[in-house]
Amino acid sequence: MMVAELIDSFIEAIKYQKGYSPHTVRNYRIDLQQFHNFLMEKGKGSKEKEGCPGLEAVDFPMIREYFGSLFGKYRRSTIARKLSAVRSFFAFVEKRGLLAHNPSADISSPKLEKYIPTYLPVDEMFRLLQRPDTSQILGKRDRAILEVLYSCGLRVSELSGLDTGDVDSKGRLVKVLGKGNKERIVPIGREALKALEDYLKKTLEVRKKIFGPGLEGPLFMNARGGRLTTRSVGKLVKKYGREGRTMLDISPHALRHTFATHLLDGGADLRAVQELLGHVSLSTTQKYTHVSLDKLTEIYDKAHPRSK
Repeated sequence: MMVAELIDSFIEAIKYQKGYSPHTVRNYRIDLQQFHNFLMEKGKGSKEKEGCPGLEAVDFPMIREYFGSLFGKYRRSTIARKLSAVRSFFAFVEKRGLLAHNPSADISSPKLEKYIPTYLPVDEMFRLLQRPDTSQILGKRDRAILEVLYSCGLRVSELSGLDTGDVDSKGRLVKVLGKGNKERIVPIGREALKALEDYLKKTLEVRKKIFGPGLEGPLFMNARGGRLTTRSVGKLVKKYGREGRTMLDISPHALRHTFATHLLDGGADLRAVQELLGHVSLSTTQKYTHVSLDKLTEIYDKAHPRSK
């Protein structure tokens, strides 16, 4: 098989067998297409049509040359993801017996930049929640979206994928389908639930017409009654951020960061926050402790007699 065909097979495998998220599948497809374009340009010793080297010609120096060419063009976190895509692809090919070893296995991952998440202070977060005009149906929807993002710490894809049946109002719980199609149950705050129920009440008649008596359908709808996309959610969050002059680059993910930071500042256990966020590794959650520690240091410097 040609490299292009193997890439297609790999993408199908991670999509349908591994259950990778649509976002990851899309990124891996782009990353591997970019790598394939590099191989096409190399074209030395080609055993494929169109001048791409055969699998046996792709070796460690060639892969290292490719990733060396990416530095200065992309952030290190992006390069690390692209390396992950290439490693996973060659592991897939090796498992199928088409290569004796994975030529990308010994490529070192770039040292990632220290990243402190963007988040909103409590008072600014509360002001943001008040921005939507709740005298209008879309304002009620937007208020509910902001409340749920902040109350539950959801990824934007998780919020967009919610159906009406995923919310347990009596138990104040939400069933979330996260990365890798893994389900988790998260609590929802009373204010978020109140905003959500207000929105659902106002859209009840529309839902009956579209979905019938069972009302099973997307929790958050666009103006035409379809599921609200992740892009639309991102746009509305940015819109309210600009209107309130809260932050220049606010995003749904910033509200997820805000959720985690406020929980830790309030004394929540790190492992509990890990579970709520749906992180596989505790190290992923630990980035939020930097913010909390900075706050603790500031308080210490102001309060301790010997800190000055």
